[in-house]
Parts: sequence; structure tokens; C-alpha cells
Amino acid sequence: MTESKLRIDVSAEFVAFVGPGGLNREDLPSDSLVVGFAGLECEAAAVLRFDPHSDDATEMTAEIVLVVQREACRRLFGGLPAKAGNWYLPSRLRDIVRSILDCEAAPTARAMLQGARSVDLLCQAFAVLAKGELVPVEGGGLMNELDAARIAAARRMIDEKWQEKLTLEAIARACGINRDKLSRGFRTVYNATVADILTENRLSGARRLLLTSDLPVATIGYRCGYLNNASFTRAFTRRYGLSPSQLRHKGEIAA
Repeated sequence: MTESKLRIDVSAEFVAFVGPGGLNREDLPSDSLVVGFAGLECEAAAVLRFDPHSDDATEMTAEIVLVVQREACRRLFGGLPAKAGNWYLPSRLRDIVRSILDCEAAPTARAMLQGARSVDLLCQAFAVLAKGELVPVEGGGLMNELDAARIAAARRMIDEKWQEKLTLEAIARACGINRDKLSRGFRTVYNATVADILTENRLSGARRLLLTSDLPVATIGYRCGYLNNASFTRAFTRRYGLSPSQLRHKGEIAA
């Protein structure tokens, strides 16, 4: 007998299927679309699969399959992404997928937590699809398939190791791509430079620490990749319109 995925009825409009095996397609939401998350056994091959024009999940081989009514998506997200395809998973989505597959809750609460995380996954997936900042597995005509995989790997590296001392040369070398291709790929896919995305990660990480910890400002700047407090303060103030100390003081007042 063929193993079936765990079915989680999140709502009348939304069903999630988790784990290995086939799908139980009984009583699925009407006029639904399918979003799949596959390849999690290999980080470099993890992909998001989406076709806004199809509701056929029978052939979907993915660790997680989300089936949701189109009308619910229009109501919640303001519309449907028009383009079908396979995209490399960014780190944020891969972490949510992992948290669903490796759910740590007690058996009696596991399905409820997996369902809640599936809602988060759906919301995050629609957000990145709407932004158009995903790297297509096939290159999408913008680059060849191998370079697309390398650009996706470079973005994962920045998203996961932004606290480390990263340079354009080090990222390019680690991902097996030359500097020019890496720079062009980031401008094409993300409409930003490698330095822009690295800085955004560092400053948003610093902002979180300022609001949620009592670490000294200088320590936070150093942990977030800045070698001195002056450069950290300049960059932070330019990004948020407040110095790190001013943001922390404002947060303390709000609390």
C-alpha cells in the first residue's frame, strides 16, 4: 500500500500535505491552486513549484504541497502571481519548510503547529513571488541553469552568513562563479548589488538586536559585521533615519 502524506485541513479553503508519499485528494477546496516545496534533502536543489493555471496536484512530487482556493488567494494577497515555474528556495522559505517537516511539537499538537506554519509559508511564498526576486531553476532566459544555481547559492550564503566577513571575491569563489557574473546576476534578479543585500541583512539584524536585547550598541555593530561604531552608526542612521541609540530609546519608550 502506497504511503500517503500527512493531510492537514487548515481551513475550508486551505489544505496542506506534509511528508513523503502520495496525496489524498478527497474533498479538496474547489477551484484551487497548488504550491509545492521540493528537494529539501539537498540544500542546493530546494525549489518552490507553482502554476497559477493548474490545480493538478496528483503528479506533484514535493515534501510539502499546499492546496488553496484561488478566491482566498485573491482576497488575502490581492491577486495571483501570473507566472508558473520552478524557483530556488531562499533561506527564509527553506527554514519555514524545515520547521514544518521537522516539527518539534508533541504529537497531540504537531498537526496544529504544522498547519499554522503552513499558513506562514503560504504568505511568505506569495510575498516573494510578488516581488519577482526568485531565481528560476532554468535560468528564465536571463542566465544559464548552472549560473542560476550559483546566484541562488550566493544569495543563501549572504542571508545565512551576513554576520561574517564576506567580500564579493569570497562569495564568488565559494559559489564557483566569477565576480562579473555574480554582480550581473544580482542586478538582474534582485535589482541590487551584492553589497546592497549584505548591508540590508546586517542593518536589519542590528535593528532586531537593538530592540530585543540589552547588548551595547558598539557590540551589536561589531556582531553585525561593522569594524567600528562610527561606520555602524552612519550606515544605520542613513538606512533608518535614527541612530542606533535613538532607535533603542524609542523602543524602550514604546514598551
